[in-house]
Amino acid sequence: MRNVCLAAAFVPVFAGAAAAAAPDPIALALTNANVVDVRTGRVTNGATVVLRGGRVESVGAGVAPAGIKVFDLRGRYLLPGLIDAHTHLATLRAARTALESGVTTVRSSGVSFYADVGLRELAKKGAIDGPDVVASGYHVRPRVAEEAFLGDPSLSDMMSGVDTIDEIRRMVRANLAHGVDFIKVLATERAGTADTDPRKQTYTEAELRALVEEAATKGVPVQAHAHGDEGARAAVRAGVRSIEHGTYLSDDTLALMKEKGTYFVPTYTTVVDLVEPGGDYDVPALHLRGQHMLPRIRHAVQRAHAMGVKIVTGADTSYGPSSVTRIPQEVANLVEIGLTPLEALQAATVTAAELLRLEKTTGAIEPGLEADLIVVDGNPLQDPGVLRDPLLIVSNGRVAVDRLEMGRH
Repeated sequence: MRNVCLAAAFVPVFAGAAAAAAPDPIALALTNANVVDVRTGRVTNGATVVLRGGRVESVGAGVAPAGIKVFDLRGRYLLPGLIDAHTHLATLRAARTALESGVTTVRSSGVSFYADVGLRELAKKGAIDGPDVVASGYHVRPRVAEEAFLGDPSLSDMMSGVDTIDEIRRMVRANLAHGVDFIKVLATERAGTADTDPRKQTYTEAELRALVEEAATKGVPVQAHAHGDEGARAAVRAGVRSIEHGTYLSDDTLALMKEKGTYFVPTYTTVVDLVEPGGDYDVPALHLRGQHMLPRIRHAVQRAHAMGVKIVTGADTSYGPSSVTRIPQEVANLVEIGLTPLEALQAATVTAAELLRLEKTTGAIEPGLEADLIVVDGNPLQDPGVLRDPLLIVSNGRVAVDRLEMGRH
């Protein structure tokens, strides 16, 4: 039975604020906090955390400085905002929905019209509360979304396919010209469309290497959608930074990922969504596919964990009206299939920040890092389920959601 994120119930209350300009961050103090160190699992009880200029100024004992706004957390648990490293965020409303679930940073994994670049810039300017966005623009795939050609007719000769190394490089350059932070490539076909086989490889190792090399001319890493093992192994050999989904990964490919430091973003909960009614994939043929995929992705994650491959959370949703997949669910599911609560929490915080090259910016509650924080009513290291109902969400030092009075007393 799906564990629906409680935060989703609050979307109608807050979504209307999505288009309002966010206020400048003010100095804040969070007192009587149980602060979770997601690097070590240590919890500091009764701490005071001071935020200034959108960053963490201090974490320690003592009273709040005079003259700043104080939130008395009354022993609730304070931890970093969550990271969704695989999403398809394309609207202000969707951005707000993600934020209200406790996600303060996302990596886009393919949207049209470079909406993710626009959301990134709005968040940087403080025009919206957040989340911060790592943009990827359009998928590079044999059949690129037709919106790419509406936005850039100069690419029209590739409407019949992006098949050669030259065409692949051109599509990468088109993305780079729009200032993306990552390149997304389909190394296998999709699982979420009934007329494709997710195990089928789309690009050769040589083609993928050319793509990685072209992205590297601007210092941009690559994420590779890959369910099938052959396509995933070719992508790892070509030098991608992460494998997305990885349903059918073999031990040999996982060992290669470990050797090369390739991250694994399994989006496990999305496969659960394939199996269950409702959600983003309410299609009978996909229900059948999901029943085949679910035990295999479960096994792949368990083997990756045993081999020490770095695992990162991704919800693989657009946070639309039908979506019920959230990062708190992914954390809980990772625990259910074998990760410790700390390891699953790291997958949604510090390890995800490393993948996105944001480890010096976010992912932990430490002086100098961005003030991306959430407050929950219990210890997530004992019960990851508490992440489903964040009572306070701070993004870049701004209080985006305050439900502290709604929590248990």
